[in-house]
Amino acid sequence: METGGKIKKGAGGRKGGGPRKKSVSRSVKAGLQFPVGRLGRYLKKGRYAQRVGTGAPVYLAAVLEYLAAEVLELAGNAARDNKKNRIIPRHVLLAVRNDEELGKLLAGVTIAHGGVLPNINPVLLPKKMASKEKEGAKSPAKAGRSPKKAAV
Repeated sequence: METGGKIKKGAGGRKGGGPRKKSVSRSVKAGLQFPVGRLGRYLKKGRYAQRVGTGAPVYLAAVLEYLAAEVLELAGNAARDNKKNRIIPRHVLLAVRNDEELGKLLAGVTIAHGGVLPNINPVLLPKKMASKEKEGAKSPAKAGRSPKKAAV
């Protein structure tokens, strides 16, 4: 049936072994930055289920990418608030703990070199009423001294 031309072995069904089409990754197809293929491999290797569907690693990659983008956005804002160009663990901690939903998600997580949120218990703060009363008591005494100085 052939008309003179040899078919190369391993051409993948392409007669004559023409130019190969460039492979497109599943991450590119899904429009994601996170590696869909690698996550699929980890899902299979981890034995979380007997079988892994084709959509599972795509969905997982999308969710992880969204969470990473959210944390980086908030941490970047925290870094800018502190007049810094680089995100450090402290900025990540401030971002996570100040966000209600991320704080709930990462409630049991310790971030190394993150420190703690600045917080002083109101009981430990000095009372404002007492300080105002003291100032009121001091000012008439000062006013009483002033005329004496003027008289002298």
